[in-house]
Amino acid sequence: MTLPYEIFVGLRYLRAKRRTRTISLNTFISITGITLGVAALIGTLGIMTGFKEDMQAKILGTTSHVVVQPRGKQTMAGYSEVMRQVEKVPGVVAATPYIYQQVLLTSKTSVRGIVLRGIDPDKEPEVTELAKNVKPCTLQDLAALPEPAPSGASTRAGREPGIIVGKELALRLRVVVGSRINVVSPVGPISALGMTPKIRPFQVVGLFKSGMYEYDSSLAFISLEEAQRFFSLGKTATGIEVKVEDVFTADAVAKRIAAQLGKGYMARDWMLLNRNLFSALRLEKTMMFLLLVLITLVASFNIVGTLTMIVNEKQREIAILKAMGATPQAIMRIFMLNGLVIGLTGTAIGIPLGYTFLYLIENYFTFDQTVYFLSRIPVHVKAWDVFLVSFSAILISFAATLYPSWQAAKLAPVSALRYE
Repeated sequence: MTLPYEIFVGLRYLRAKRRTRTISLNTFISITGITLGVAALIGTLGIMTGFKEDMQAKILGTTSHVVVQPRGKQTMAGYSEVMRQVEKVPGVVAATPYIYQQVLLTSKTSVRGIVLRGIDPDKEPEVTELAKNVKPCTLQDLAALPEPAPSGASTRAGREPGIIVGKELALRLRVVVGSRINVVSPVGPISALGMTPKIRPFQVVGLFKSGMYEYDSSLAFISLEEAQRFFSLGKTATGIEVKVEDVFTADAVAKRIAAQLGKGYMARDWMLLNRNLFSALRLEKTMMFLLLVLITLVASFNIVGTLTMIVNEKQREIAILKAMGATPQAIMRIFMLNGLVIGLTGTAIGIPLGYTFLYLIENYFTFDQTVYFLSRIPVHVKAWDVFLVSFSAILISFAATLYPSWQAAKLAPVSALRYE
């Protein structure tokens, strides 16, 4: 099959002036610019997507997909019945009650204000990944009842109930597994002097590390029954944690749960609860994409300069082609083909170069875990990001050919051959 002459002439114009099969220096520089732009875009988007998904995994490792709470009330009565209704909603995998209170933790050397969560040790592993992040104990250790005191003992009965604290929180309180700490609630019994704080000792039975500093430094967990006793809540809870089949449809499931329970309850998904964080990450990724597209734009100016030089150098050849019957549209196609070849070649080389860069970053660039929460940079390249980068590079390369192609198409043969 014979190729159209526009392809033959266009590819010939990309070569060096001498009769060799090597490309010209200007063509090489243009291809290199597109290649670096595509590789930089793929590398940056892959790293930012990896960080976003790593943070998402850490958030969902400690918190649930959907949280159900009573509207206008601090506590939820009859949460067992509410749980049964929630579990009937399509898309719901499991549900468990929880208690959420702000307290003070005091050790022998330090005091910290934290969030104390009461959880059901048996149901919590069905909803969150907390059990996987706890060492050296299990969540069932929270439910262990205090051992009875020996007969005739004048001290407190048995050991204290168990508590699990974040690793960073333990460092700041200077406690280890087995240490005794006090939980102080500002809401206590009312006496003649007014409301007095409620204090109860707990024993640290385990530490958890989620990888999120905000969680590891400000969260602690006790059993649901112990939280109900300590805060005098009776058979009530703060709300219900829900796990759904697909985390990205949690908003739709939350709406179905709210419709199922009625106006007395509200359901919020994990994306809504962390909206500010994920909105900032999305905006940052978009801005980085737009900024790095400038690299490709700079390379496109080089394409404009290269094609303009070719048009000036090949005026005689263009005039001869027109004299032989080539139409202005055919002349434009010749130079548009040049830009497309540069864009396609640069993109084809830039994609594997970007993947190679990410492979090296992910496998050979490590962090000191005593300083950072990450040992390696998380990387994830999405097919949509690769398509968007490739399409942008090829589109910019094509757009860069329009002006030089138009200049070549309007060249008059007579003016080009006048002095030949």
